[in-house]
Amino acid sequence: MSVVSSVAPRSGRTTELILLLGAVGIVLLAYVNVGLATTGTIPPDLVVLGVGYLGVNLAFHVVLRWKARYADPLLLPIVTLLNGLGLVMIHRIDLARGRDLTEGVALRQLMWSALAVAIAAGVLVVLRDHRLLRRYTYIAGVGGFALLLLPLLPVIGNAEFGSRIWIRVGPFSFQPGEVAKLALAVFFAGYLVQTRDALSVAGRKILGLTLPRARDLGPILIAWLASLGVLVFERDLGSSLLFFGLFVAMLYVATERISWIAIGLSLFVAGAYVAYLLFGHVQTRVLLWLDTFSPEALQTSDQLAKGLMGMAAGGMVGTGLGQGRPDITYLAESDFIIPSFGEEIGMIGLFAVFVLYALLIERGLRTSLGTRDGFGKLLAAGLSFSVALQCFVVVGGVTRVIPLTGLTAPFLSSGGSSLLANWTLVALLLRISDHARRPLPDPKVQSDVASAHTQVVKLS
Repeated sequence: MSVVSSVAPRSGRTTELILLLGAVGIVLLAYVNVGLATTGTIPPDLVVLGVGYLGVNLAFHVVLRWKARYADPLLLPIVTLLNGLGLVMIHRIDLARGRDLTEGVALRQLMWSALAVAIAAGVLVVLRDHRLLRRYTYIAGVGGFALLLLPLLPVIGNAEFGSRIWIRVGPFSFQPGEVAKLALAVFFAGYLVQTRDALSVAGRKILGLTLPRARDLGPILIAWLASLGVLVFERDLGSSLLFFGLFVAMLYVATERISWIAIGLSLFVAGAYVAYLLFGHVQTRVLLWLDTFSPEALQTSDQLAKGLMGMAAGGMVGTGLGQGRPDITYLAESDFIIPSFGEEIGMIGLFAVFVLYALLIERGLRTSLGTRDGFGKLLAAGLSFSVALQCFVVVGGVTRVIPLTGLTAPFLSSGGSSLLANWTLVALLLRISDHARRPLPDPKVQSDVASAHTQVVKLS
C-alpha cells in the first residue's frame, strides 16, 4: 500500500466537473444557434443529444476520479469543448447539404466520439503507470513503422484525393498514420532516454553552433529518410512533416542542443526541394500555395481559393452559426473545417478556438516539466508537440502560410481515425499528469514504516 503525504494537494476534480458542465453548455448553445438560424426552431433532439453527450463525458470524469485522481483538471474540458464544437459544425454543414442528423456525417462522428471516449477511459483503467510503456519501446517502433507502410499494401491500401494514406476492408476505412504517431512517440521517447547522453556529446563548433559528432547523426538521418519515404510513396506531405518534426522536437528536448534543430531544418528544406524537383504532386501543392488564384491553379483545384474567400466573407465576427455557406468548399467538414469556422464565427471566434488548442498544448508541456522520470518527460513533450505541429500544419495550409497538406484539425474535423488517436493521446497525457501531480511519499512516514518493518522482522 502506498503512503502519501499528510498534506495532499487538491486533485482538481471538482474544478474539472464545473468546467466540463460549462463546455457541454457552450456546445449545446451552439447547437441551438444552428437550429434557430437554419430552421427557425430549437432542435427537437436537443435534450436527448445533450444528455447523451454530457453522460459520455461525465462517465470519463468518473473514471478519472477512480483511476487518475490527480490528473490535470483542464485537459478533459478543453477536448470536450473542441470535440463538441466540431460536431456542431459538421451537423451545420450536413444541413446545408440537405441531410438531417440521421443521414449526415454528424451522427457517425458522434458515434466515433463515444467510442473514442470509451477507448480513452479503457487506456486509463488498463495503464496504471505510463512507465510500463518503456518496456515496449522497440515493439512500438516496429508497430509504428508497420502502420505507416500498411496503405502501400496492394489489397487493403487505398488512395483518396491523391494520397495513399488509407486502408479499406469492406465498407470500413481507417487511417493508420493517426495511430502510428502515438506508437512512434512512445518509441522516440524510449529510444532517446537510452541514447541522449551519447547524442548530447559535443562535436566541432562551426559558426558559433556546436554540432554533434558525425557518428551520432544516424538516428536523424534515418528519421529523415523515413519521412521522405512517406512523402514519395504515399504522397502525404502532412504526415511526412509531422513525423520528422516530432522526432526533431523530441531530440531537442532530450539533448537541449539547438544544433539538432538546425540540422533538422536543413535536412527538411533539402528534402522538400529535391521532392519539388522530382515529383509532380509536390509541384502542384507549391503552385496552389504560391499562386492560388491564377488560372492554372484554379483549373487544378479551387478548394484553397474557396476556403480563403469563405474566411474573408466571415471577417472579424463572422456571418453567424448557420448563416454562412461553408458547404461550398470541398471537404468543408474535414480538411477545411477551420475555414468553415472562420466564415461563421469570424476571426475572433477562430482565435478563441486557437486559444483552446494553445491551452491543450500548454497543459501537456506543463505535464512534461512536472514529470519526475525522463521517459514521461519526453513522452508528454512528444505528444504535446504532435498536437502543436498538426495544428500548425492544418492552419498554415488553409491560410497559405505553408503548402496545403491534407491533415485534419484534432477533435474538430470529421474522421474516426483522428478521434480515436487524439482521445487516446489525451488519455496518455492524463495518466502522465496524474503521476506528475501526485504528492510524493512523506519521508518521515516512510522512515517510521521502515523502522516498524525492521522491528517486526527482528521479532519474528
